[in-house]
Amino acid sequence: MKTKTQATLAITAALAMTLSACGGSSDSGAPDKSLTITMWGGAAQKAHVDSYFTPWAEANGATIKQDSPTDYAKIKAQVEAGKVTWGPTEVEPNFANTACEAGLLEKLPQDILDKAKATGVSEAQIGPCAIPILQYSFTIAYNSKTFPNAHPTTWAEFFDTKTFPGKRGFWKYATGGMFEAALLADGVKPDDLYPLDVDRAFKKLDTIKSDIVFFDTGDQMTQMLASGEAPLLQAWSGRIFQAEQAGEKIANEWKDNLVSYDQIVVPKGYPNKELAFNWMRWLLDNPKAQAADAEASLYGPASAKALELVPEEIQKELPGYPANAEQSAGLVDYGYWAKNFDAVSERLNAWIAQ
Repeated sequence: MKTKTQATLAITAALAMTLSACGGSSDSGAPDKSLTITMWGGAAQKAHVDSYFTPWAEANGATIKQDSPTDYAKIKAQVEAGKVTWGPTEVEPNFANTACEAGLLEKLPQDILDKAKATGVSEAQIGPCAIPILQYSFTIAYNSKTFPNAHPTTWAEFFDTKTFPGKRGFWKYATGGMFEAALLADGVKPDDLYPLDVDRAFKKLDTIKSDIVFFDTGDQMTQMLASGEAPLLQAWSGRIFQAEQAGEKIANEWKDNLVSYDQIVVPKGYPNKELAFNWMRWLLDNPKAQAADAEASLYGPASAKALELVPEEIQKELPGYPANAEQSAGLVDYGYWAKNFDAVSERLNAWIAQ
């Protein structure tokens, strides 16, 4: 998944990894069997490449090249210039929605969309230009040293600063679940969240504004939680589990979790789009590869079949695990956010500056 900072950073130098001598173009005119994949970078990208790009490339005599982080302006510029170098690219669903409508992305063949549904991928996470690549949840995360006994288990309790004193951390990003959490805390039923009552959400956020601190990156998030700077925050579930496994005294509370996901797309005009589509088919047909990625990255696989192959001790920290799914407040509606992201972001920035 992305961070706000990554979205604005310049693209790092591409890292080429040749997986077979058969890959790449040659002077003889042999077809180029390479894919340039672009994701958000870091340890998660390494896990994705090792789990489900490298095995496919080795089996198909292909070459994998990497770039990071994903940059939406770069995608638009490449497509408009007719010089598309990025193949499979990890994006947020609201971008996939708007970019598909704008003609910036390749429409996926129908057989890929059908295969995704047949392998247990939620139809709500599939779009005409995108399939989901991973899942995570926005959870209530807490410092277990500060709250060794009772901690907030609902968003209403999260907003109760008298019973549970301390700073609250939020991602400084409109689609980060902040508005959904505020409305749930104010009594809105999960089924009635969308369209969001943004005015009502801001009024609820006003009640704890003096106790809110914001983070831009996953590292900032885990650091402020583990240090006690913000002993409670709305978190990305996978990053909290990673830090907990590394010995930090922090944990996820799964009640009222909001499920989110990232998608994979192919920019319009990518020369090797058919090769990219072949990789997508392979991925959907290989739940073991998806499960290996979940075990390595600690982000949930998109398909139900893959989740069944993940060790149970890891499943328990993924959104698809039955106990977590039963307690969920639902799926973030990125169709709504595709239409409202800019306007709400402007209001959020103005509210923070007040």
